[in-house]
Amino acid sequence: MTDDYFTDREFGAVPRASESIDERLWGGLHSLIETRLDDASFGYRFPLACPDAGKRPCGCDRSAFALMLEAEVPQIEWPLRPNKLPETPVILDLLEFCARAVGQPVEGSWHGFFDHYHLAWDRDAGLTAFVADVNRVFARNGLAFEMIAEGRIQRLLPAALRVALMQARFATGDAETDRLLETARLRILAPKYEDRSDGLEKLWDAFERIKTLEPGNDKRLTADAMLDYAARPGSKLRATLGVEADALTKIGNTHRIRHSEIWQEPLETALQTDYLFTRLFAFIYLQLKASNRAA
Repeated sequence: MTDDYFTDREFGAVPRASESIDERLWGGLHSLIETRLDDASFGYRFPLACPDAGKRPCGCDRSAFALMLEAEVPQIEWPLRPNKLPETPVILDLLEFCARAVGQPVEGSWHGFFDHYHLAWDRDAGLTAFVADVNRVFARNGLAFEMIAEGRIQRLLPAALRVALMQARFATGDAETDRLLETARLRILAPKYEDRSDGLEKLWDAFERIKTLEPGNDKRLTADAMLDYAARPGSKLRATLGVEADALTKIGNTHRIRHSEIWQEPLETALQTDYLFTRLFAFIYLQLKASNRAA
């Protein structure tokens, strides 16, 4: 049985463009969490002990769940209410907290006196089912986030960029440049805008270091040598790449990306951050691939 709905098959899936969780989606996520509280799925991390001798687990300790949730996600309000919408980043933290706590309850012996089963938990099965449920409602509501198999939430980028980022491996010959590129790759996928801005900053730092990877002490000459890998010297494309390199350098110096001088103009929207990251990453990746410094 497939996991899609009739409208998905007939009209295509909803575009995954929204970065805000609305009341409708929050209601579904609230139901998903309450259901797993009721069926003791979160007893994997917060087991309720049977009051009889032996103290074997028999459910989920809601009080322990709530106390730890409020400590690990301080912005959350407990009890969760379907008609009171938390901020989107808070909901995403809540879902990651739940993913760390979930397991599939497995019934053991029946304890007739207290009218319950003693329980164990299948962690892998419970996490897999929880991830699938979260991603289904995310997709149906066009949310630009997904929960990966480990229970962490990451942002969905445009398909072409997402594939390139997920597959990219850097071997520039300079450890700091590799570190900056890897940090940028991971942080642009983060749900929080502040992390994504930091990812753009790290990518711009890497861009400046890449200009000096080739041997020599003249940055202009070493930067030109990197561009010569990407297109034949003297060709029209090589000239275009030179213009693009100058334009990207100007953007980095004009806007508040790497520096914070008062005359620099900050970026105003997440779309602008995504656009500049996509543009710069494509330019960098072309040079690194052409010079055998990336896989």
